[in-house]
Amino acid sequence: MIDFIGHRRKAYLLSALLVIASLVSLIIFGLNLGIDFTGGTVLHLNLGEDFSLEEVQEVTAPFEELEGAAIQVVQARDITGELTDEGLVIKAPYIEEERRDQILGAFRERWPGLDPADLRIESVGAVIGGELGRQALLSLAVAIILMVGYITFRFEFKFAMATIVGLLHNIIIVVGVFSILQMEINVPFVAAILTVFGYSVNDTIVIFDRIRENIKLKQKRQYAEAVNDSINQSLMRSINTSLTTLFVLVALLFGFHYYIGSLDLIVFVVALILGVIIGTYSSIFVASPLWLNLQDIKLKGTRRKAA
Repeated sequence: MIDFIGHRRKAYLLSALLVIASLVSLIIFGLNLGIDFTGGTVLHLNLGEDFSLEEVQEVTAPFEELEGAAIQVVQARDITGELTDEGLVIKAPYIEEERRDQILGAFRERWPGLDPADLRIESVGAVIGGELGRQALLSLAVAIILMVGYITFRFEFKFAMATIVGLLHNIIIVVGVFSILQMEINVPFVAAILTVFGYSVNDTIVIFDRIRENIKLKQKRQYAEAVNDSINQSLMRSINTSLTTLFVLVALLFGFHYYIGSLDLIVFVVALILGVIIGTYSSIFVASPLWLNLQDIKLKGTRRKAA
């Protein structure tokens, strides 16, 4: 049996280092917000043949709107399994529809094989982007409030506090990794964060349910033993559930990256992979030991009053 409670200070130190590194990155580098939040236009093109960035820049040079635009080649595998450079993503400030048509006309003139079926244009105004940002934060706040209410009703407030600290720990680290790597933050990323919320809570609740059952059989001075027993009893379930989920997510990441080339879906899957790993860790090493710390504080306060 593993002594998780005996090593909780080491786990707290690791979590503190990860959280601090994430916060420092957010302060220094910030987030690479996509057009969903900043506003702008993204053109997804399949040119139908391999190309070079120099050729693309020659086509975009006459258009002032594309000056300084981010141009990214999207590699994908064809039916033979070979990599192709036919995909192109252009991210620029908001472009009016008439000018977008002119830009697309210039690309069709240079690459007649441009596939209309694979053409995708996303345009979001700055006002709408700001509103999406506010709605994303509101969604996270509502999720936290509902979880606190449910866990308090189902267990007790200390369980709810330990759960929320664990969830915030997970979100800060996932967002911090995206800040360090400067991966784009978009609406699918927010959906992934909310999914991680639910996944992490489910894993934590399973352990808390075991704790509640085990403390009925223990005296107050044996709470640490009850928590450690509960984690060990739930350990293989947590690991097996996380591993099976990760297998699917890694397969999706491989497929999206090498065969589909969807940047938005890659962001979604990467956020889920990070969330599952960190969420499993926090359920075992953060939330459960933290509940024990809160319980110890309560017991010490009770003894002081009795004295």
